[in-house]
Amino acid sequence: MTRLADQDLSRLKIDRGPHAAPPRRRRWLPYVAIAVALAVAAAIAFKVAGPTAVETVTVSSAYPSQNYTLLNATGYVVPQRKAAVASKAQGRLEWLGVLEGSRVKKDEIIARIESRDVGATLAQATAQVKVAQANLELQLAELRDAEVNLRRSEQLLGPKAISVQQYDADLARFKKAQASVSNSRAAIASAQANAQAAQVSVDQTVIRAPFDGVVLIKHANVGDNITPFSSASDTKGAVVTIADMDTLEVEADVAESNIAKIRADQPCLLQLDALPDMRFAGQVSRIVPTVDRSKATVLVKVRFVDRDARVLPDMSAKIAFLSKPLAEQDRKPVVAVQPAAIVTRDDRKVVFVVHDGKAQEKAVTTGERIGELVAVGGVAAGDVLVLAPGDKLRDGARVTAAKK
Repeated sequence: MTRLADQDLSRLKIDRGPHAAPPRRRRWLPYVAIAVALAVAAAIAFKVAGPTAVETVTVSSAYPSQNYTLLNATGYVVPQRKAAVASKAQGRLEWLGVLEGSRVKKDEIIARIESRDVGATLAQATAQVKVAQANLELQLAELRDAEVNLRRSEQLLGPKAISVQQYDADLARFKKAQASVSNSRAAIASAQANAQAAQVSVDQTVIRAPFDGVVLIKHANVGDNITPFSSASDTKGAVVTIADMDTLEVEADVAESNIAKIRADQPCLLQLDALPDMRFAGQVSRIVPTVDRSKATVLVKVRFVDRDARVLPDMSAKIAFLSKPLAEQDRKPVVAVQPAAIVTRDDRKVVFVVHDGKAQEKAVTTGERIGELVAVGGVAAGDVLVLAPGDKLRDGARVTAAKK
């Protein structure tokens, strides 16, 4: 048993002799080391050759008028001449000849109210005039006859061919005829006045344009009851609203603390939200001499120097009150960019335009400063430029916009 045990223990000994078998190596370790080294090298190469993160800025359009602007305000376009057209007559609207947007001339007929009742009154008054005129002719004939008899009586009274009583009767008849003629003439005047009043009533059923303008609102339709001086239900007061488009102006509320910067006839530049790419020359028409207590503002009205058919009432507008009148070229936008985007390369002023992930160097020319921007030539509005490019940035370099 002891020998068997010694043999088993001898098997557990490590043979360190020259003929002993070598231990097994970990052959996968070199491959892992090589893979790690390649990965680190690739990361370093990507970092070195990858796109450079840069800040960018967009080329915009600016107006030179910003250099002369003293104050900005907002307001609305309103017509100076505007009228809600109605009639003194009451009745049913039987004809309407205009629609919204229709252009009308002064005294042009735009609507009619039912007029059969006042027409009948006019016909009756006209007939009364004719009756009075006929009575006058009758009385004139009677006057002529009385005058002839009176002259005959005067001739016969001298030789006492007739009595004094007969002469007195012929004289009284003559004076009565004269009175009848005067009465007939007064009756004619009265009948003519009644006829004129009836004609006015008829004329009031015809609604005419008070001035040249454009129909803004149509308040009534054919068949509506027109009652200008009543607030009864199912009735209309005005038929249409007309505005003179040649008198359009802009009204703006200006804070009373800034009113000292505004004066009459001051030049202005007007921009409408409906026409954002256009600037209109304006001029302060008047400053309303009162202050709104609730808002602490003063109403300022600016008239258009330039007129445009696209300008409509109630359009919102921005007003720039200027220190001096603008030349025509100053009312046009120019391309402008932040000065930090312009650098000097080889004695040239250049910018770097970002296109398809690359920075492309482009020479530019600079002009006057417009607020915080500077006018440039050589680029277009909307181009994306590198802001504050460093000395190491070169033409064609790959770039990416830095996250803000």
